[in-house]
Amino acid sequence: MSKSNTRNTTSKDETISIRLDKWLWAARFYKTRAIARDMVQGGKVHYNGQRTKPSKVVELDAVIKLAQGVDEKVITVLKLLDKRLSAPIAQTLYQESDASIEKREANSIARKNNSFFAPHPDRKPDKKQRRELLKMKSS
Repeated sequence: MSKSNTRNTTSKDETISIRLDKWLWAARFYKTRAIARDMVQGGKVHYNGQRTKPSKVVELDAVIKLAQGVDEKVITVLKLLDKRLSAPIAQTLYQESDASIEKREANSIARKNNSFFAPHPDRKPDKKQRRELLKMKSS
């Protein structure tokens, strides 16, 4: 086995140290490492139930709670990887909890149902319609 292979994969006897922001980027939760770093620094990512720094070393079986858009995910780390590879490989690095999946699906359904009660118009109002809307809101 070459050096690069032992560094990028883990088994029971191998250990690598990888930063949290780099692992989140490699697992494809965030598009760039800078975004991953900002999310960790902003408190949007919790490692084992606590706020942490981007330089935190990720361990196997750690529980990470993270915000991704409007959704919140709770995942368990299964593998460590410091390279950003294809999406199917990235999905093998973690496992999302069943409760997290159910909550995301329920929130998705609620957002869809809410859009029925607050429909968006087909196009933007023109200048005359905007004036009428402002006049109606102010009175």
